[in-house]
Amino acid sequence: MSKSPSKSPAPVDVKAVARRVIKMEAEAVTALLDIIDDQFEKAVELIYHCKGRVIVTGLGKSGNIGRKMAATLASTGTASHFLHASDGLHGDLGAVHNDDVAICLSKSGNSEELFTLMPVFRQIGVPVIAITANADSELSRNSAVVLNIGVREEACPHDLAPTSSTTATLALGDALAIALLEKRNFSREDFAFLHPAGALGKRLLLKVMDVMESGDSIAVISPDKNMKEAVLMMAAKRGICTVIDEDRHILGVITTGDLNRLVEHTEQFFAIPVTQVMNRNPKTVQHNTLAYTAYKKMENFRIIAMPVVDEEKRLTGIVHLHDLMRSGISG
Repeated sequence: MSKSPSKSPAPVDVKAVARRVIKMEAEAVTALLDIIDDQFEKAVELIYHCKGRVIVTGLGKSGNIGRKMAATLASTGTASHFLHASDGLHGDLGAVHNDDVAICLSKSGNSEELFTLMPVFRQIGVPVIAITANADSELSRNSAVVLNIGVREEACPHDLAPTSSTTATLALGDALAIALLEKRNFSREDFAFLHPAGALGKRLLLKVMDVMESGDSIAVISPDKNMKEAVLMMAAKRGICTVIDEDRHILGVITTGDLNRLVEHTEQFFAIPVTQVMNRNPKTVQHNTLAYTAYKKMENFRIIAMPVVDEEKRLTGIVHLHDLMRSGISG
């Protein structure tokens, strides 16, 4: 059988489509302002006083949003776990305990899998928070708290692909997480503790003492030495020589920049005392300072290496800009 000739697709103004989708989704999120009421406050209190975990569950696109919601809650101080509704019906309900709280996501609120879970949650003793667009659904009627996202139309022209509804659900989940974060007084340090490998975690946890060089790897010299000895010391180490007294207090520093300027203006400089070349007012940083603070200071003053001191202003090491950047705090 011969095929009918294919029709050329109608021209589409893709920029207009994008603007329409973004406008509809923005309106869906803005409309949430009207549903932040006593039910939202009740949901926050229920989760805040939960002794176990928040079990977030959903199907399809709602399930995808649920995974993100559970991850955001967990990363901001609320113990949570995502349970796929289908998996819950095939054994994974063993992870649910009577001190948990469940958040069930469904636009229609009439998902068969979710509704099948409800009697089990009730039997275990788990209160349910429904996030739905249908306040008259089976899910809503069987939940302790109902957060109605109120989305009636998707940005999809066929009103089929979850778009506006999933965006609104995502925003509402973020609102719950941040409300709980503030209620718990969850700090930047707490966040960093849960994200030790991330840039923020390193910025809030990593100290200068964790990154600096110390001991025999740094160049130090006494004030009675000359520039020949300083140059040899700098060649063997990493580009900065610190002049210290017998108590390791810093008298000054000599950098490769100082050495370059000296070479440009003086041919015979080996015999010059280090005290005539050194910078007597170098920038320093305490060893227990956050590495990110040291990084910003060095970046601001365009310093590539800086002496590190203890509480008594005694030299304990040298921190290098390259090592700070390599630590990941600048990411």
